[in-house]
Amino acid sequence: MKLQLLHEAIEQTTADTLIINLFDDVTTPSGATGAVDAALGGAISELIASGDLKGKAGEVGVLYPRGAIPAQRVLVVGLGPRAKFDVEQVRRASAAGVKRAADLGGRQVATIVHGAGVAGLDVATAAQATLEGAAAVLYQYRATALDDLGARLATHGAWAHEHTPAEGELMLSVVEVAAEKLAAVEAGLRVGTAVAQGAGLARDLVNLPPNIATPAALAEVARYLAERHGFRATIGDRAWAAEHKMGAFLAVAQGSADEPYFIALEHDGAEEAAVVLVGKGVTFDTGGISIKPSDSMWQMKSDMAGAAAVLGTMHTVGALKLARHVVGLAPCTDNKPDSAAYRPADVITASNGKTIEIISTDAEGRMILADALVFAQRYTPAAVIDLATLTGACVIALGEDVAAGIFCNDEGLQGRLTAAGQATFERLWPMPLWDDYREKIKTDVADMKNSGGRYGGVGTSAVFLREFTAYPWAHLDIAGMAYSSQAQLGGAKGATGFGVRLLIAYLRN
Repeated sequence: MKLQLLHEAIEQTTADTLIINLFDDVTTPSGATGAVDAALGGAISELIASGDLKGKAGEVGVLYPRGAIPAQRVLVVGLGPRAKFDVEQVRRASAAGVKRAADLGGRQVATIVHGAGVAGLDVATAAQATLEGAAAVLYQYRATALDDLGARLATHGAWAHEHTPAEGELMLSVVEVAAEKLAAVEAGLRVGTAVAQGAGLARDLVNLPPNIATPAALAEVARYLAERHGFRATIGDRAWAAEHKMGAFLAVAQGSADEPYFIALEHDGAEEAAVVLVGKGVTFDTGGISIKPSDSMWQMKSDMAGAAAVLGTMHTVGALKLARHVVGLAPCTDNKPDSAAYRPADVITASNGKTIEIISTDAEGRMILADALVFAQRYTPAAVIDLATLTGACVIALGEDVAAGIFCNDEGLQGRLTAAGQATFERLWPMPLWDDYREKIKTDVADMKNSGGRYGGVGTSAVFLREFTAYPWAHLDIAGMAYSSQAQLGGAKGATGFGVRLLIAYLRN
C-alpha cells in the first residue's frame, strides 16, 4: 500500500473507489457523505430510507455512480452507534472499507478520515487510526527471507512520493476538504505510517519460519535498523555474553548449535533517563529437555514475539525521530534438547549473582529475560518494560485475543501503560505481584527455582523476573496476544504485531 494526502472534495476525486461513512442513527447524510449523496442525486438517502443501508458497525454498502462522479464505485462504511464510537472503531471502519475496496478490485482508493467530522475525534488521532486500520487489513505475509528489509518495510505503508507503487499495488488517497485540518491530518498519517511499518515488521519476523528467523537473522535486522536510524548498537555473541556473566541466557543457549545474540539498540533522542524495552527472543522453543508436545510445537516459532515487538517499536521510534531516550534489548536464542542442553536440577548463576535451580527447561523465557533485566540497569532507566510470550497460564487467565497481563511495581507506570493499551486497543489487565507467589519458587539449593509449578504460573513467573529488577518495571505477558488464528481486522491470520502501537502510544505521551 502507498499513501497520499489530497486537499479536495472527495466526490471530485479521480479514484476508482471512494470510502465514506455513516452512523446508525442518520436519516439525512451530512458532511462528506452528504456531499457524495447530493452528487449522486440522493441515492444514499434512498438506501437509508428503504432500510437497505443501516450504518451498522462492519456494514459496507456499495453504490455505482454511473458517471455522476469520477469514481467507479462508492463504499459507505457503517460506524455503528455514536455512543460506542471511539478510535478503535475508526480502525475497524477503515479496515472494513479498504478490504471491501481491495476485494472488489479497487487499486486507486480514496477515503475520508473516519471520526474527524461530526464524531468530533482529534483530527490527527483519527487520521492515524484510519491509516493503521487500512495497513493492518492489507498486510500480507509474503516474505521467506528479509534480504531487502527496506523494500519490505515500504510495503507496510509509505508515502507515494517516497516509494513508487509497484504494479497492482493499492494506492490509498486520504482526502480532506478543510484546509485548516490538513496539517493535523498529515501529522496523523505520518505517525500512522511509522506505526504500521513497525507493526508490519514485527508481524513479518514472527511469521517467518524458524529456520529463517534465527538469532543471527534478528541480529541482522538490528544492524539494519541501527544503520538506518543512527542507533547505537551492541550485538553480543556467546563469548560476549560469557564476558558479561549472563549465565541464565547462556544456559538456554547451550543446547543449540546456533549462535545466540544479545541485541541492544539505543536511540538517544533526548537528554533524559532512558525507557528500556526488553523483548523475549526465543526464536524456537522445543521446551529443551522438558520437551513440549509435538502436535502444537510448530506454534513456538512465535516465541520471539516480544523481541519482534521491540525491534518493530525501535523502527517506529527511529522513523518518527522521537524526542525520547529509548533503548531496545532483545536476548535471542532458541531452546533445543541436544547433549549439551541444560537440565532440570541444574543450578545456574545469573549476571547479578543470583542462583537459579532449574525445575523445567521449558521455563526458558524468564531465564533469558533475567540477564536482560540486569543489563538494563546500566542505563539507569526511568522505566523498564519487558514483553514476553511467557506463560500459557496467562492465556488461560485472560483468554486468546483479549488482553495481555501486566505486572508492575510502579502505580504511575502501570496507569500510563494501561491507558496506552486502552487507547490503542492493545489492552492490558493488571495482575498481582504478591509475595505468596515468591514462596512458591523457594528452594533449598539456590536463591530461587525457575518454576513454581502448574498453579499460579503466571504470577510465579512475574515474581521470578522481579528478582532481577531495581527500577520502575512492568512485565507484559503477551502469550495470548502475539499470534492469532483469527483474521486481524478481517485480514491475515497469524502474527499480530501486538505491542508496537501500545509502546509507541506510551512513549509519545
